[in-house]
Amino acid sequence: MIPQTHSAEGEPPSPPLKRFAFILRLNPGVAEAYDKAHAEVWPEMLALLKSAGISEYSIFRRDELLFLTFTAVDFEATWSQLENHPVNLRWQQFMAPNFAPHEGLRPGERFPMMEEVFYMP
Repeated sequence: MIPQTHSAEGEPPSPPLKRFAFILRLNPGVAEAYDKAHAEVWPEMLALLKSAGISEYSIFRRDELLFLTFTAVDFEATWSQLENHPVNLRWQQFMAPNFAPHEGLRPGERFPMMEEVFYMP
């Protein structure tokens, strides 16, 4: 877990940021298109992610396996802000053909979440 962020003097401290990670799979043969889309993420999508409180967002790829990680205060609250926003809906529709179906979802999961077992700041 990342320590609490500092607020301006006299303001209560910001809630602590947490690191979240999950995995996704691409359909075979779409890695190049996926990489290209992420080299040119729409400015309005980046602004939406930031406004929802997401920072330090990274996506790693090995063939069709994706490992995604970012920081936010609360995963569910953050994703709830994004899921029905028109910009996100357009992005998800644009990207949907790239993704294989989720496998191994646990009850209540949106994505196959990873559990952090070690962090060295």
